Amino acid sequence: MFLPHPVIEQLDDAQVATWEKHFAGAGHERPRAIEEGIWRRTQDPANAVQSGWTEDDNGRRRIVHYRYRYDLDYTFPVPRLVLAELYLYTSVLAPKAEIDQYRSNVRGWLIEGGWRQAADDTWAKGDLRVTVTPYDTHPQDERADRATPPGFSSLDIVFLSEDFEVTRTVRQMPWNVLAGGIRIRDERGNPTYAEDLSELRDFLPFQVEMGCGTSVEAGVPPLHFLHQAYRVTERTDNVMKQTHPFVLSPDKDSLVREMLLDATAKAEELVTMFRESFLAVPTAAHHALKALHDAGHFVGPVLQHNFDLLAARAGLPEHFVRRYDQKVPPVPFHPEAKALLVVGLHADRRSVAKRARARGMRVFFVDTEGLEEFGQYMPYPLEGPQDGDVIVRAEATRTLIALCQLLGVNVPAAAPAL
Repeated sequence: MFLPHPVIEQLDDAQVATWEKHFAGAGHERPRAIEEGIWRRTQDPANAVQSGWTEDDNGRRRIVHYRYRYDLDYTFPVPRLVLAELYLYTSVLAPKAEIDQYRSNVRGWLIEGGWRQAADDTWAKGDLRVTVTPYDTHPQDERADRATPPGFSSLDIVFLSEDFEVTRTVRQMPWNVLAGGIRIRDERGNPTYAEDLSELRDFLPFQVEMGCGTSVEAGVPPLHFLHQAYRVTERTDNVMKQTHPFVLSPDKDSLVREMLLDATAKAEELVTMFRESFLAVPTAAHHALKALHDAGHFVGPVLQHNFDLLAARAGLPEHFVRRYDQKVPPVPFHPEAKALLVVGLHADRRSVAKRARARGMRVFFVDTEGLEEFGQYMPYPLEGPQDGDVIVRAEATRTLIALCQLLGVNVPAAAPAL
């Protein structure tokens, strides 16, 4: 694989302007040309259904952390969106016999994939380097005073572009997330269901927290696309089986094999989320929120979990709260906000709604509480609404346009976004 790797072969002037205005440069609460994701899969009694934990089979762990930097490339006659830097880290902890077999398989894939051994544990191909490091006791476990299960060992495999600098912050990020422990699901209360957001008129102005629902409506792949691309969760076309078990065993982890055999082909899948996010444009739901913001009914920045910048591209201020460096990031609530409108967000992972309730704000949800998967509808109830909360079980676009009509706010025709 050679870098820069093309993501979009040709950008028009409007797309270049979008990049320069929203994705390039610094000064934001996060670098917007960076795509990053972390999964840590562990076996615990609390996640026994997904992890396969039993008294006799426990202690497995798998960590995947990726961090990519995108940029514009002007070396060709037309500007291209490219993947400029790549970092992909995997770590698996399993019974030693499985790790030994996995290590042997990895060596076979390295040879089959045409990698050149540059050092004892480092291989090279094109602009990528890969390191393969076995541990009887992982140094991060020693550092955290975590016991290694008897008879277990681990293997770290790291892919990185030739000039990528692995800083301490990057190296520690997934382990800091692991140290945060398993997220405990919220216990659902008894929210009220409503046909529309009429009741919100009594709690103006409101602030908005946005999940992936509006992004999916704009054509951005749902989060489970990444789960499949990075092979962290098994998925089935039987909607009655909604456990989606973790991929923990080395023999089921195809991510490393795919990268070693054909990193260029795998990269096409791995950059899909960023490419589709960049190509998406704000929907009528985003424009409705902008109209409500302009009218003063919606105040403060959008509390944003998505990195597609669709709200910003619709002209709204936004504050990114889906952070890995802060388990519970600070939230800039507007002092005048009387309600929090949560749009298309399944779980209160950053305790935004919880903190809003503590401030005396009323919480409203707009969510379909279901999704299409493998051509079938799968119920997906909101995780943690509480007594006094209101749920409108509907799509964001028509619900937000209806809210504009209730409040006498005109929604402008969607214009090309920058």
